[in-house]
Amino acid sequence: MIPNRAPSPADKLALAVVHEPERAVPAPVGARDDALRFLLQTAADAGVSLVATRPDGDGERRLGQAWPFPTPFQVTVRTVSIAEGVDRVEARARRSLERMGLPRGDVLLASSAADLVGAEGRHLWDRMQALKDRGLFRRIGFCATVEDGPALLARRFQPDVVQLPCNLLDQRVHRSGILDEIASGGAAIHLSSVFAKGLLFMSGDSLPPHLAHHAPQLSRIRRRLAEARVDPMQATLAYTLGLPQASAVVASAASAAELRAVLAAAHAHAPALDWEALQLEHPAEISAGPRSRISSAA
Repeated sequence: MIPNRAPSPADKLALAVVHEPERAVPAPVGARDDALRFLLQTAADAGVSLVATRPDGDGERRLGQAWPFPTPFQVTVRTVSIAEGVDRVEARARRSLERMGLPRGDVLLASSAADLVGAEGRHLWDRMQALKDRGLFRRIGFCATVEDGPALLARRFQPDVVQLPCNLLDQRVHRSGILDEIASGGAAIHLSSVFAKGLLFMSGDSLPPHLAHHAPQLSRIRRRLAEARVDPMQATLAYTLGLPQASAVVASAASAAELRAVLAAAHAHAPALDWEALQLEHPAEISAGPRSRISSAA
């Protein structure tokens, strides 16, 4: 008889592999493939079982060539834009599985809530449901932001999974009760953008121009964390992993070294902090680009 294993933070972590060259050390193709295999093996050895993927670039194909065998991973797959047509969305979701060499996926996510509220939204959802009924995906759901009204969408479509951005700097889905409302409807919740686009790790001079005015507040937040002897990665993972409504926390990593740092931070003792005091005063600006910010201010 195998004794019950105590829960591990890795049980709740999902891995989003970063394929962009700016996050990777320049290396020949063969070396990059070896590095990806090492990253995935590191995740598997740590007990991470879910990999979040996107249908852009060559990432899916590279994953398919690098899985440990037999693969211990389940995957979440995102749809392409409904602007390409519902037939194309279905074909690309099937193609995602083929590129990764998998007979089925765990979750198929509508990549944009806007696709679901448009004229073809119900048609899109019905196609996704059909893929689930055929056994190609175990669950279906959607990605959304606070501004999309995710709780209302969840009541309308009854998804299995809802993916939402949440991090130390932007706690709105938690503080507003959205997580509670969605969880009470039976959907699993995956949290994304947990590192807030790296803002906690940037100096004032490194901030994007449209976020530069946040430099003083970010500096104060980092100072509070330093006084508590907690590094930013440990703090944001402790906050998101500690949210009971979330079943998965999606953390990005470009290398095995980055993943080991994430795992070490996740396993560190959870600090006793005033989480609410550590969020930005205007967190919506994190996800808004310069153009949308200017438009909203007009």
